[in-house]
Amino acid sequence: MFSMIAVAVRSTLLTDGHILDRVFNEWGDDAEEFIRYKLPHLLAVALIAFILTRVLHLITARMITVAERHAASHGQAAQVKTLAGVIRTSGLAIIGAIVGLQFLDAIGINMGPLLASAGIAGVAIGLAAQNLVKDMLNGTLILVEDQFHVGDTVTLAGLSGVVETMTLRKTTVRATDGTLYVIPNSQITTVANQSAEYSIATVPVSVDFSADPDKVLALLNSIAMSVRNSTEYTPLFVEDPKVLGVDALKGSQLIVLVQFKTRAQKHFAPVREFQRRVRLALEQNHLLPGDPYRVFGTFDAQGAGPSSTTVVRPREDAAAVQVDPTTLKPQESNPFTGE
Repeated sequence: MFSMIAVAVRSTLLTDGHILDRVFNEWGDDAEEFIRYKLPHLLAVALIAFILTRVLHLITARMITVAERHAASHGQAAQVKTLAGVIRTSGLAIIGAIVGLQFLDAIGINMGPLLASAGIAGVAIGLAAQNLVKDMLNGTLILVEDQFHVGDTVTLAGLSGVVETMTLRKTTVRATDGTLYVIPNSQITTVANQSAEYSIATVPVSVDFSADPDKVLALLNSIAMSVRNSTEYTPLFVEDPKVLGVDALKGSQLIVLVQFKTRAQKHFAPVREFQRRVRLALEQNHLLPGDPYRVFGTFDAQGAGPSSTTVVRPREDAAAVQVDPTTLKPQESNPFTGE
């Protein structure tokens, strides 16, 4: 009985000119229009998005493959991987946004208010996250300009250590004592990279003032070249060591500078070996090392004998304060007032 009543009500509601009849007819027209015009457009957009996505993946995968085969170091390969990941993520975000807008437009959603709201939200987010935007922009420039790699020894924002990770937002540096520093990329205004191409170490050698300078120069040159020609250290050198000459006379000290030019961050072992051989050579040649605290005897006017003693000590001048260039901030001014 209830089924007969339902059929009767339905037949009555679906009579010509009734509201439900018009609704069903409009739905049919809309569906026909969507299938005939908008669905092919969406399928074309989806196909283009799929092709662009595949091309993007192929390009980034090719970048990583080439970097792994031809990169000079693991740090460069890691840097290219980071840049490839950024390109892939950004490209997918742009493609997804375009496809989403096309889909919303196809189903009849008015895009004007949505785009206006998105613009206002973007401005608000941009003002609230200025440092984040600076971090990402500066991180992109660091990667593109190849300023440093993972594994390099650097000084960033006054902090020194080995670069462990790099992203668009931050760089992590491990200090020699094990401390891990996390540095926002917007704080990196000057980069001091000690791992770029080569390293130069200048070693001061102090001998007693009584030593013959020419003999000392020849001796140090012989020692430096013996280190240079050692089988263990020859691959580390870029150029032959240079004895720069007598750099200073301080009290009883005769200070001579010897310069080593080696591969990046490879100067420590040759310098240590050079200093060890200098110690032995000074003893073999009966030369005294320079000593700023050596005591000298003075004589009276008649030359009768020592009347007093004088201790030579280094002059305690106030050390000049050296500013680390990596801590300097860029000059910022108001573009409207110039202040």
